[in-house]
Amino acid sequence: MQPRPDHGEQSYRGSGRLAGRKALITGGDSGIGRAAAIAFAREGADVAFGYLPEEEDDAREVKALITAEGRLAVPLPGDIRQHAFCTQLVADAVAALGGLDILVNNAAYQQARPSLADITPEQMDDTFKTNLYALLWITQAALPHLKPGAAIINTASIQAYDPSEDIIDYAMTKAAIVSFTKSLAKQLTPKGVRVNAVAPGPFWTPLQLGGGQSLDDLVNFGSKSPTGRPGQPAEIAPLYVLLADPAASFISGDILGSTGGHPQA
Repeated sequence: MQPRPDHGEQSYRGSGRLAGRKALITGGDSGIGRAAAIAFAREGADVAFGYLPEEEDDAREVKALITAEGRLAVPLPGDIRQHAFCTQLVADAVAALGGLDILVNNAAYQQARPSLADITPEQMDDTFKTNLYALLWITQAALPHLKPGAAIINTASIQAYDPSEDIIDYAMTKAAIVSFTKSLAKQLTPKGVRVNAVAPGPFWTPLQLGGGQSLDDLVNFGSKSPTGRPGQPAEIAPLYVLLADPAASFISGDILGSTGGHPQA
Protein backbone atom coordinates (compact mmCIF):
# COMPACT_ATOMS: atom_id res chain seq x y z
CA MET A 1 0.00 0.00 0.00
CA GLN A 2 1.14 3.52 -0.75
CA PRO A 3 1.39 5.30 1.54
CA ARG A 4 2.20 2.41 3.83
CA PRO A 5 -0.15 2.20 6.83
CA ASP A 6 1.20 2.85 10.30
CA HIS A 7 0.49 -0.19 12.48
CA GLY A 8 2.54 1.12 15.39
CA GLU A 9 5.71 -0.67 14.36
CA GLN A 10 7.82 2.31 15.44
CA SER A 11 5.42 4.20 17.68
CA TYR A 12 3.57 1.85 20.03
CA ARG A 13 5.05 1.60 23.50
CA GLY A 14 3.72 -0.99 25.93
CA SER A 15 3.47 -0.88 29.72
CA GLY A 16 2.74 -4.49 30.69
CA ARG A 17 -1.05 -4.18 30.68
CA LEU A 18 -1.49 -7.65 29.15
CA ALA A 19 1.44 -9.42 30.79
CA GLY A 20 1.07 -13.18 30.58
CA ARG A 21 -2.16 -13.07 28.56
CA LYS A 22 -2.81 -15.33 25.56
CA ALA A 23 -4.58 -13.84 22.55
CA LEU A 24 -6.02 -15.05 19.24
CA ILE A 25 -6.62 -12.44 16.53
CA THR A 26 -8.24 -13.14 13.17
CA GLY A 27 -6.97 -11.12 10.22
CA GLY A 28 -3.79 -10.43 12.17
CA ASP A 29 -1.45 -10.11 9.20
CA SER A 30 -2.47 -6.59 8.17
CA GLY A 31 -4.56 -3.54 8.98
CA ILE A 32 -6.26 -3.24 12.34
CA GLY A 33 -5.52 -6.86 13.24
CA ARG A 34 -1.82 -6.34 12.69
CA ALA A 35 -1.85 -3.19 14.83
CA ALA A 36 -3.65 -5.06 17.62
CA ALA A 37 -1.13 -7.93 17.42
CA ILE A 38 1.81 -5.53 17.75
CA ALA A 39 0.19 -3.68 20.65
CA PHE A 40 -0.76 -6.88 22.47
CA ALA A 41 2.79 -8.23 22.20
CA ARG A 42 4.28 -4.98 23.47
CA GLU A 43 1.84 -5.11 26.38
CA GLY A 44 3.17 -8.56 27.31
CA ALA A 45 0.77 -10.99 25.60
CA ASP A 46 1.57 -14.06 23.53
CA VAL A 47 -0.30 -13.84 20.22
CA ALA A 48 -1.74 -16.36 17.77
CA PHE A 49 -3.16 -14.87 14.60
CA GLY A 50 -5.14 -16.16 11.63
CA TYR A 51 -4.61 -15.05 8.05
CA LEU A 52 -5.15 -16.19 4.46
CA PRO A 53 -2.29 -18.36 3.10
CA GLU A 54 -1.62 -15.89 0.27
CA GLU A 55 -0.67 -13.27 2.87
CA GLU A 56 2.33 -15.26 4.09
CA ASP A 57 4.83 -12.42 3.58
CA ASP A 58 2.79 -10.10 5.80
CA ALA A 59 2.39 -12.86 8.38
CA ARG A 60 6.15 -13.35 8.58
CA GLU A 61 6.56 -9.65 9.31
CA VAL A 62 4.00 -9.79 12.11
CA LYS A 63 5.61 -12.89 13.60
CA ALA A 64 8.98 -11.14 13.63
CA LEU A 65 7.49 -8.07 15.32
CA ILE A 66 5.90 -10.20 18.05
CA THR A 67 8.99 -12.32 18.71
CA ALA A 68 11.13 -9.17 18.84
CA GLU A 69 9.21 -8.34 22.02
CA GLY A 70 10.15 -11.69 23.54
CA ARG A 71 6.60 -12.99 23.12
CA LEU A 72 5.35 -16.19 21.51
CA ALA A 73 3.97 -15.72 17.99
CA VAL A 74 1.73 -18.39 16.45
CA PRO A 75 0.81 -17.75 12.78
CA LEU A 76 -2.17 -19.86 11.65
CA PRO A 77 -2.95 -19.73 7.91
CA GLY A 78 -6.32 -20.80 6.52
CA ASP A 79 -9.75 -19.78 5.26
CA ILE A 80 -12.23 -18.86 7.99
CA ARG A 81 -15.12 -19.31 5.56
CA GLN A 82 -14.72 -23.01 6.32
CA HIS A 83 -16.24 -24.27 9.57
CA ALA A 84 -13.61 -26.97 9.99
CA PHE A 85 -10.78 -24.45 9.79
CA CYS A 86 -12.43 -22.15 12.35
CA THR A 87 -12.59 -25.02 14.83
CA GLN A 88 -9.01 -26.02 14.09
CA LEU A 89 -7.82 -22.43 14.33
CA VAL A 90 -8.96 -22.19 17.93
CA ALA A 91 -7.68 -25.65 18.82
CA ASP A 92 -4.24 -24.89 17.37
CA ALA A 93 -4.07 -21.50 19.09
CA VAL A 94 -4.99 -22.98 22.47
CA ALA A 95 -2.47 -25.81 22.08
CA ALA A 96 0.37 -23.49 21.08
CA LEU A 97 -0.38 -20.76 23.62
CA GLY A 98 -1.30 -23.06 26.48
CA GLY A 99 -4.73 -21.49 26.87
CA LEU A 100 -6.75 -18.50 25.69
CA ASP A 101 -7.62 -15.25 27.48
CA ILE A 102 -8.42 -12.86 24.62
CA LEU A 103 -10.30 -13.47 21.36
CA VAL A 104 -10.35 -10.75 18.72
CA ASN A 105 -12.77 -11.40 15.84
CA ASN A 106 -11.39 -8.94 13.33
CA ALA A 107 -11.11 -10.51 9.85
CA ALA A 108 -13.53 -9.04 7.30
CA TYR A 109 -14.48 -8.99 3.63
CA GLN A 110 -15.83 -5.92 1.83
CA GLN A 111 -16.63 -5.26 -1.82
CA ALA A 112 -18.18 -2.02 -3.09
CA ARG A 113 -21.02 -2.29 -5.62
CA PRO A 114 -22.84 0.73 -7.08
CA SER A 115 -26.21 -1.09 -7.19
CA LEU A 116 -27.92 -3.71 -5.09
CA ALA A 117 -28.44 -5.63 -8.33
CA ASP A 118 -24.66 -6.03 -8.64
CA ILE A 119 -24.31 -8.08 -5.44
CA THR A 120 -23.97 -11.70 -6.52
CA PRO A 121 -24.84 -14.78 -4.44
CA GLU A 122 -21.11 -15.55 -4.37
CA GLN A 123 -20.30 -12.15 -2.90
CA MET A 124 -23.05 -12.53 -0.31
CA ASP A 125 -21.58 -15.88 0.70
CA ASP A 126 -18.06 -14.47 1.00
CA THR A 127 -19.22 -11.44 2.99
CA PHE A 128 -21.49 -13.26 5.40
CA LYS A 129 -19.24 -16.28 5.89
CA THR A 130 -16.17 -14.13 6.57
CA ASN A 131 -17.82 -11.45 8.67
CA LEU A 132 -20.54 -13.40 10.50
CA TYR A 133 -20.39 -17.18 10.17
CA ALA A 134 -16.70 -17.29 11.05
CA LEU A 135 -17.20 -14.96 13.99
CA LEU A 136 -19.90 -17.27 15.35
CA TRP A 137 -17.96 -20.48 14.67
CA ILE A 138 -14.69 -19.21 16.16
CA THR A 139 -16.42 -17.84 19.23
CA GLN A 140 -18.27 -21.12 19.74
CA ALA A 141 -14.99 -23.03 19.56
CA ALA A 142 -13.30 -20.60 21.97
CA LEU A 143 -16.00 -20.61 24.66
CA PRO A 144 -14.83 -23.76 26.50
CA HIS A 145 -11.38 -22.21 26.89
CA LEU A 146 -12.41 -18.76 28.13
CA LYS A 147 -12.28 -18.55 31.90
CA PRO A 148 -13.44 -15.71 34.17
CA GLY A 149 -11.39 -12.64 33.33
CA ALA A 150 -11.26 -13.44 29.61
CA ALA A 151 -12.33 -10.97 26.92
CA ILE A 152 -13.93 -11.20 23.48
CA ILE A 153 -13.47 -8.20 21.20
CA ASN A 154 -15.32 -7.97 17.89
CA THR A 155 -14.62 -5.50 15.09
CA ALA A 156 -17.86 -3.79 14.07
CA SER A 157 -17.93 -0.55 12.04
CA ILE A 158 -19.51 2.85 11.75
CA GLN A 159 -21.32 1.16 8.85
CA ALA A 160 -23.55 -0.46 11.45
CA TYR A 161 -24.90 2.99 12.35
CA ASP A 162 -24.38 5.09 9.21
CA PRO A 163 -24.28 2.67 6.27
CA SER A 164 -22.95 3.70 2.88
CA GLU A 165 -25.00 3.07 -0.23
CA ASP A 166 -22.38 0.95 -2.03
CA ILE A 167 -21.43 -1.63 0.61
CA ILE A 168 -24.88 -2.77 1.66
CA ASP A 169 -23.99 -6.41 2.39
CA TYR A 170 -20.94 -5.40 4.43
CA ALA A 171 -22.96 -2.88 6.45
CA MET A 172 -25.58 -5.55 7.15
CA THR A 173 -22.95 -7.81 8.67
CA LYS A 174 -21.51 -5.05 10.81
CA ALA A 175 -24.95 -4.21 12.21
CA ALA A 176 -25.34 -7.90 13.02
CA ILE A 177 -21.98 -7.89 14.82
CA VAL A 178 -23.19 -5.06 17.07
CA SER A 179 -26.28 -7.12 17.94
CA PHE A 180 -24.20 -10.28 18.44
CA THR A 181 -21.87 -8.42 20.79
CA LYS A 182 -24.66 -7.08 22.96
CA SER A 183 -26.52 -10.40 23.09
CA LEU A 184 -23.43 -12.45 23.88
CA ALA A 185 -22.40 -10.00 26.58
CA LYS A 186 -25.69 -10.70 28.35
CA GLN A 187 -24.85 -14.42 28.29
CA LEU A 188 -21.21 -14.27 29.27
CA THR A 189 -20.76 -11.25 31.53
CA PRO A 190 -22.35 -13.07 34.51
CA LYS A 191 -19.76 -15.81 33.93
CA GLY A 192 -16.88 -13.34 34.11
CA VAL A 193 -16.18 -13.11 30.37
CA ARG A 194 -16.46 -9.61 28.92
CA VAL A 195 -17.73 -9.08 25.35
CA ASN A 196 -17.27 -5.76 23.52
CA ALA A 197 -16.73 -4.39 20.04
CA VAL A 198 -14.77 -1.63 18.37
CA ALA A 199 -16.53 0.30 15.60
CA PRO A 200 -13.97 1.94 13.31
CA GLY A 201 -14.71 4.73 10.90
CA PRO A 202 -12.53 5.12 7.78
CA PHE A 203 -9.16 3.46 8.37
CA TRP A 204 -6.33 3.05 5.89
CA THR A 205 -6.12 -0.74 5.50
CA PRO A 206 -5.97 -3.32 2.67
CA LEU A 207 -9.72 -3.82 3.09
CA GLN A 208 -10.18 -0.58 1.15
CA LEU A 209 -7.73 -1.32 -1.66
CA GLY A 210 -9.00 -4.84 -2.32
CA GLY A 211 -12.27 -3.59 -3.78
CA GLY A 212 -13.74 -2.28 -0.55
CA GLN A 213 -13.97 1.19 -2.07
CA SER A 214 -14.62 2.31 -5.62
CA LEU A 215 -11.62 3.88 -7.35
CA ASP A 216 -13.29 7.30 -7.20
CA ASP A 217 -13.95 7.01 -3.47
CA LEU A 218 -10.48 5.64 -2.78
CA VAL A 219 -8.82 8.85 -4.03
CA ASN A 220 -10.57 10.89 -1.33
CA PHE A 221 -10.95 8.12 1.24
CA GLY A 222 -11.52 9.53 4.73
CA SER A 223 -11.65 13.15 3.60
CA LYS A 224 -15.27 13.56 4.72
CA SER A 225 -14.45 12.87 8.34
CA PRO A 226 -13.95 15.94 10.56
CA THR A 227 -10.25 15.10 10.75
CA GLY A 228 -10.09 15.28 6.95
CA ARG A 229 -8.18 12.00 6.63
CA PRO A 230 -8.49 8.27 7.28
CA GLY A 231 -7.27 6.82 10.53
CA GLN A 232 -4.09 4.78 10.78
CA PRO A 233 -4.32 1.30 12.34
CA ALA A 234 -1.92 2.40 15.10
CA GLU A 235 -4.53 4.95 16.19
CA ILE A 236 -7.16 2.34 17.00
CA ALA A 237 -4.95 -0.35 18.55
CA PRO A 238 -5.20 1.26 22.03
CA LEU A 239 -8.94 0.54 22.08
CA TYR A 240 -8.27 -3.18 21.63
CA VAL A 241 -5.71 -3.02 24.42
CA LEU A 242 -8.21 -1.27 26.69
CA LEU A 243 -10.91 -3.87 26.06
CA ALA A 244 -8.44 -6.73 26.58
CA ASP A 245 -7.01 -5.23 29.79
CA PRO A 246 -8.33 -6.92 32.98
CA ALA A 247 -8.44 -3.44 34.50
CA ALA A 248 -11.44 -2.69 32.24
CA SER A 249 -13.49 -5.15 34.30
CA PHE A 250 -16.71 -3.09 34.17
CA ILE A 251 -16.78 -2.68 30.39
CA SER A 252 -18.96 -5.31 28.71
CA GLY A 253 -21.66 -5.15 26.06
CA ASP A 254 -20.26 -1.85 24.80
CA ILE A 255 -19.35 -0.63 21.33
CA LEU A 256 -16.37 1.76 21.28
CA GLY A 257 -16.19 3.99 18.25
CA SER A 258 -13.12 5.46 16.56
CA THR A 259 -14.37 7.56 13.69
CA GLY A 260 -12.26 10.70 13.43
CA GLY A 261 -15.05 12.89 14.78
CA HIS A 262 -18.08 11.33 13.06
CA PRO A 263 -20.32 10.34 15.99
CA GLN A 264 -22.18 7.05 16.03
CA ALA A 265 -25.93 7.52 15.79
